[in-house]
Amino acid sequence: MTNVEWPWQYSFPPFFTIQPNIETRAKQLEAWKTLVLDYHKASQQAILDISEAERSPLFNNASIKRRLPSEGIILVLESLAKKGNAEPCDKSKSRWYIYWHTLSEWADIVYSWAQETGQVNSVCTLYEIINAPDQEFTGLNQDVLIKALKVLESQRKAEVILDDDDVAGVKFF
Repeated sequence: MTNVEWPWQYSFPPFFTIQPNIETRAKQLEAWKTLVLDYHKASQQAILDISEAERSPLFNNASIKRRLPSEGIILVLESLAKKGNAEPCDKSKSRWYIYWHTLSEWADIVYSWAQETGQVNSVCTLYEIINAPDQEFTGLNQDVLIKALKVLESQRKAEVILDDDDVAGVKFF
């Protein structure tokens, strides 16, 4: 994995077993939260598939032959969801959106960019936003961007523009 430093816990076998002690589990889940968000930010991945996650280096440390089982992964994801950093993609909860910034934070970041670049009172395509150079949201998953724009829409700072039932762009206010 590039640009993420594995924490010390990653080489500690009990880290891959959900701890029964409530206080220890809370610390463990906080460490997992940090690791999952750092990993997804570094790899620019916004979606985690649970069946694939069990084999990924994130939840599977081959050097110590330990992996977090799917029940543990789900517990980590539910913990992330409580803090606004994850959300199931569908009712089956087999795929999850991972937000290294909460949707409100993404909305603030995009809106600040719109203000700084004179995009207020103009229309931008999603392509323009996702491909804006040198921005934290450059390359952001389109579904995540749409969710962040919907947050701005609920704050009356933007209007999402639909084109044949697809989101084509946004007008910032």
